[in-house]
Amino acid sequence: AILAAQRRGEDVETSKKWAAGQNKQHSITKNTAKLDRETEELHHDRVTLEVGKVIQQGRQSKGLTQKDLATKINEKPQVIADYESGRAIPNNQVLGKIERAIDVRPGTAPVLRAP
Repeated sequence: AILAAQRRGEDVETSKKWAAGQNKQHSITKNTAKLDRETEELHHDRVTLEVGKVIQQGRQSKGLTQKDLATKINEKPQVIADYESGRAIPNNQVLGKIERAIDVRPGTAPVLRAP
């Protein structure tokens, strides 16, 4: 109807809605930068590379692949890869299962568990 009126040469008053057709539900506040700075400083502790090497050496001494070890402890292969590369967040349950699977005992090798 608006286009038809404009074609006929009639005066049409239109007003654009603020952020119309965009996915902007809230305006950006001054605190956004402050919040970004705060959240960037927070991070989780990761498994050390020493622990990753112990897992890798123990797994290789048993002749297991990452997939074999993961299957043995009922975890995904990506979990083993993350622990060996130092990207994993330590989970004592998973570390305990890995210790039992590769026969790492306290006293024979560095203990894998997080303090």
